[in-house]
Amino acid sequence: MSNDAKKRPDLQQEMLLELDGVETVALTVREVLQLPSMRGCTVVAGRAGLDRLVEKTNVMEVPDILPWVKPRELLLTTGYPLREAPDALVELLGRVEAAGVSALCIKPGRYIDRIPPQALAEAERLSLPILELGEGVGFDEIMHEVLSSSLSRGVAMIRLAEHTMRELVNVVVGGGDLTDVCRMLIERIGFAAAVTTLDGRLKAMVAESDAERERLLGLSCFDESGRFIVEDEPARAARSQGQVFWGNCQILDDERTLGRIVAFSDRTPGDVEFRVLEQAAAAAALVLAREQSVAAVESKYRSDFVLEVLRGHIASPERTVSHAKSLGWDLDRELNVVVAEADPSDDSVAADDLSQLQTLFARAWSSVVSADDPHAAVVGSGDQVILLLAAADRDEIVERVRAYATAVRGRGGGGRREFSVGISRPTADVVDLADAYQQATRALDVGRQLGAGHNFSHFDGLGVYRLLLHVGQKEELRAFAQETLGVLAGDDKPEYADLRETLQALLDHNLNVAETARALFFHYNTLRYRITKLERMIGPFTRDPHLRLAVELALQIVKLP
Repeated sequence: MSNDAKKRPDLQQEMLLELDGVETVALTVREVLQLPSMRGCTVVAGRAGLDRLVEKTNVMEVPDILPWVKPRELLLTTGYPLREAPDALVELLGRVEAAGVSALCIKPGRYIDRIPPQALAEAERLSLPILELGEGVGFDEIMHEVLSSSLSRGVAMIRLAEHTMRELVNVVVGGGDLTDVCRMLIERIGFAAAVTTLDGRLKAMVAESDAERERLLGLSCFDESGRFIVEDEPARAARSQGQVFWGNCQILDDERTLGRIVAFSDRTPGDVEFRVLEQAAAAAALVLAREQSVAAVESKYRSDFVLEVLRGHIASPERTVSHAKSLGWDLDRELNVVVAEADPSDDSVAADDLSQLQTLFARAWSSVVSADDPHAAVVGSGDQVILLLAAADRDEIVERVRAYATAVRGRGGGGRREFSVGISRPTADVVDLADAYQQATRALDVGRQLGAGHNFSHFDGLGVYRLLLHVGQKEELRAFAQETLGVLAGDDKPEYADLRETLQALLDHNLNVAETARALFFHYNTLRYRITKLERMIGPFTRDPHLRLAVELALQIVKLP
């Protein structure tokens, strides 16, 4: 027991001592043997089953007792039903084992002189304890003591749960946070505790040292990014690895799951531990509800400020930079605007769940980015997360944002949502952020239109699409493609898409027939035949540079959604 535990009030320490080593209200057969009424009792078979649980007792003095037998019962008998056929005990053992009986207590002497060796062998095979009662032991004594012990444990457990809940509520009312809830939890059970989000990302963790924390994060219940693998960890189930045991409970707000609370111990968690864990989960729910209310107000304030800047509503660049600094952001430097936006989701997702996923999505980005660039602005707005990052050249910023996105997905990323990312050019001044935001959203839109899922588009990489998407009349673009490519502009026949691919490959390799043939795995003569066929369909593009430019544009237009 820790030094902190020794300082707790006498009442609570008394309750903890009363329940020390107790895993459940029910007694084990091993614990039943310690009761005063079991004096002189001998285990004659089935010692491997002494950890079976005993919730109640029953007396067998009639042959047809089985219909009234219940699981986890201690079955007491003088052997009277077996007096004329002791060997029937072998068959009876199999039937009471199937009924879930915890142990069979036999009082030999009056009706059975000795337990048949075959019955002892069968009990050993079934790991069903057979207890031979001593002289002068009354069944009523055993039944009374088993019931009294179970009731005493239940009362102590309820008292401990109520006392724990009162203390936890006092912590929450006094402004305590999730770390305080974890500390109070490990004062009562275990040596470490953690609170996670709905998708398993750590919100708080208390351990004896940093080394102990790292050791725990290496357990099978965590993935490589330190996320508690909620999908593999059922609530209220005891798990273990080596000498470390753990259990978790859901943190619930009405019917909505807010996260998990986990306790780590050096022994298997039982009913007592899970009762305390549930009380801590209730307190954590209060803390999370309070944090979410405060965070929602703060997040809206921060988001509104950034959105005003990105709309170009800047009365004074100096005041804007100064206000951003008060929020922990550095806008007085070259910046790239990055927009990460969740791809359209299933309409069946409930509004409350979708809102929670959006919150988790924004938090995941904030957590990842702040670890690398603590002065970057990261805000959520609807399905978007907007980042104002320290500027870098195109390749470097794309690589950095790609690494952020990988980490976001590893940490749950708002329920592993699919998303696309657009990146602007670097800005020289805070007044340029509005244009940069338009560049980032334009890059995101183009990337998403050209290929679904996991898109990373830099504005400078859009090429001709920057011009094509500025054309307001999409019908005019389609007409241009039709005039230039003819039937190749459509997919009326499967071969048209194949011919467009050949045409694009030729243009990509500057009409070099040998290189294009190698890239397409064609024979040289096969490609020459295709070129002849293409020129009959769209004209002499290999000799006319103006037609070649028109064909290149038309091929890009065909790719537009």
